[in-house]
Amino acid sequence: MVALRRLGLKTAYAGRFGSDQEGMFGLKTLKDDDVNVDFAEIVEGARNQIAFITVDARSGERTIVWDRDERLAYKADEAPVEFGPLGRVLHLDAHDPRACVRLARAAREAGTIVSADIDNVYDGLSELLPLIDILIGSKEFPQRVTGITDERAGLVELRNRYGCALAGMTIGAAGAVVYCDGSFIESPGFEAPKGCRDTTGAGDAFRGGFLYGFLTGEDIETSLKLGNAVAAIKCSALGARTALPTRAELDEFLNSGPQIFTD
Repeated sequence: MVALRRLGLKTAYAGRFGSDQEGMFGLKTLKDDDVNVDFAEIVEGARNQIAFITVDARSGERTIVWDRDERLAYKADEAPVEFGPLGRVLHLDAHDPRACVRLARAAREAGTIVSADIDNVYDGLSELLPLIDILIGSKEFPQRVTGITDERAGLVELRNRYGCALAGMTIGAAGAVVYCDGSFIESPGFEAPKGCRDTTGAGDAFRGGFLYGFLTGEDIETSLKLGNAVAAIKCSALGARTALPTRAELDEFLNSGPQIFTD
């Protein structure tokens, strides 16, 4: 949501924060970036979700260990269903899948497109996947769901089994590949300007850039390119949001003839 907001689109966030110092800080950072938080909740007495991230200084690759207070989870009947239809796209991370099902169903009934970023298989996920229009997961996700080791065959199976209009996966610094309208579209990643310092949040940044392209009328190939560009710029600084670009910064990067990532 911050990536899209910095690029100039209106965004809103629905989620729960703990009532501790970390929760107050997290909520404030969204407000500081002018993300609408009318549907954000403070859960009194709960600890905010927290992560410890180690970053390899040589490559920028990160390892995350995180913990989430169970009181922050949404039960199905607690889902803020009125939030789902408010925008042109509802983007979900698929935590609390049964609550997400209610949100996605309400969104689709109102004509809102549903997007999801999913890495793992959760209890109740099979109910959610048929409600997803744009499904871009991690490289490992298709196999985790379908059992198919061939990545592209896994994407085809996801599309056939659940009816997603677009099924895709990020492939790290190499970019992303999607299956749409019977064809594969692959988009290479870019080198981070001045080198990769931190990959934390790169996938989220990619999805922000991709959805920006989609929402501004670009074709799938261009949207993938924008996603890869936003992710590359993000990786140039420590932190998940520090270097997320404005539209002017994104244009400057693309006009500079950025280097395509190569192994």
